[in-house]
Amino acid sequence: ANASQYPFAYSADDRSDLGPLAQPQYVDTAGRLAGWVEAFVIQRPTDTLSLLKDIANGVSAQIAYQSRETEGTQGPLETLDRGWGSCRDFAVLFAEAARTLGLGARLVSGYLYDPAGDRVGTSGTGSTHAWVEVFVPGAGWIPFDPTNQSVGSANLIPVAVARKIDQVAPVSGSFRGQPLDLLAMDVEVVVADA
Repeated sequence: ANASQYPFAYSADDRSDLGPLAQPQYVDTAGRLAGWVEAFVIQRPTDTLSLLKDIANGVSAQIAYQSRETEGTQGPLETLDRGWGSCRDFAVLFAEAARTLGLGARLVSGYLYDPAGDRVGTSGTGSTHAWVEVFVPGAGWIPFDPTNQSVGSANLIPVAVARKIDQVAPVSGSFRGQPLDLLAMDVEVVVADA
């Protein structure tokens, strides 16, 4: 299938492999998210990669970034209503927007390597981060970071991918002991030359 222009049709094999990754995961009976996404589709057909970049940039332009340490993620409509969110919320909104257009999208959790310290959502050289990969036939899985308005895998270190953001927690677990036994925990990301 030629996927350079949207809309395009996935092959039967791609549709089978993508399954729920190409279907919206959140209830939107009023079609609010679909209406929001359609504003980015200027004409049909349109360049697929440009459309996806426009949507990712639209997330970043319309939603204010706010770091959040609490667990959980806002749904896409909640993020649109609030007008703010964390990288997880940006990723969920972008993935659901792509799925609303019938595109296969998966959520990625990992680390954002930022030695310059100038990327949104970083503290130090390596911070946990969430982004999205969209499947485009002929190109494969293309990473989109709507938080930083970037395309491609530069500075992104994936740890887990899944259909839903709560399935990709990079680190989870529990601690049992005295409160003073664990005062702090740090993760350091170092990129080594091959």
